[in-house]
Amino acid sequence: MENKIFVGNLSFEVSKEDLEKHFSEFGEIEETRLITDRFSGKSKGFGFITFKEKESADKAIQETNNKEFHGRELKVSIAKPMENKPRFQKRRF
Repeated sequence: MENKIFVGNLSFEVSKEDLEKHFSEFGEIEETRLITDRFSGKSKGFGFITFKEKESADKAIQETNNKEFHGRELKVSIAKPMENKPRFQKRRF
């Protein structure tokens, strides 16, 4: 998980290809995920990039966090695992 980064505050016009092109200069990328709304298909403004090596992820964070990309200041950090909590709470009536 240390080789996977979170990229936030993305412009809604940024594509998966834009992300890959921008971050590939830091090392070999294994996977790029741009998170989209399941109903509209539009970007939610964040994504994840998994690099082959941890050093590439560290360099990408150093070089791109708080830097402008497509008119927005990126927020880049090591990705944190999702907490195991229910997405929907059951209501009692």
